[in-house]
Amino acid sequence: MFQLVAVLCLFAEVNKFKFKCMNVIKVISQSFTTVEFTNIKCLSFDKEFSDFETCRIKAVNRTYKYVTFKCNLYKGPIKKIKINIVLYKRFNGYRPFMYNITVDACRFLNNQRSNLIFKFFYELVANSNMDHPCPYEDFVELRELSTQYVNNLFTNVLPFPEGDYQVEINWYAYDIKRAVVKVYGTLS
Repeated sequence: MFQLVAVLCLFAEVNKFKFKCMNVIKVISQSFTTVEFTNIKCLSFDKEFSDFETCRIKAVNRTYKYVTFKCNLYKGPIKKIKINIVLYKRFNGYRPFMYNITVDACRFLNNQRSNLIFKFFYELVANSNMDHPCPYEDFVELRELSTQYVNNLFTNVLPFPEGDYQVEINWYAYDIKRAVVKVYGTLS
C-alpha cells in the first residue's frame, strides 16, 4: 500500500500537489506504527521502605496488552520524591537515547508546566494514583497502561523511530534510590 501511495505522489508532484502528498505519506506511515510491550522489571532496593506487590504485563488478546504495577509504601507519608526517567534504545545492547531527566516530583506536581519533557512521560501514568501532589502514603499504583494509549503518545504526539526501547524509571525518596521500574517495548 505504501508503494502505491509513493507512485501516486510522484504523479502528484507533476501536478504540483507535493505538500498534500507529503502529508499523506506521513499519515500513512504513522498509522502502521505500533507499540508492543515485551517485558517489565520492578526492583525495590529497600524492602523495609517499599516493595512491589504486582509488576506484570497482561495480554488480554493478541492486540490488547497492558502494564500494571503496585508498590506498597511502608514508611509514609513521603514528602520528598525525585524521579529519574531514562530512555534507552537498543543498539548492540541498550544505550541512552534522547532523554535522561531528573525531576523533583513534589514540585512538578504543583506546577506541571515546569518541565514539558517530563510532562510527556507523566502523561503515560494517567491511570494511576500519582495524580495528586505530595505526600504519598500506602501505595503507588499504575493500573492498566494499554498499548493503544502508548501508541498515541509515541507515534502521534511525539513520533519516535522504530526499534526496541527501554524506559527506566528510578524512584528516589529523601535522596536515596528506593526502586526502579524498567519497561521494555518495541516500536514497529
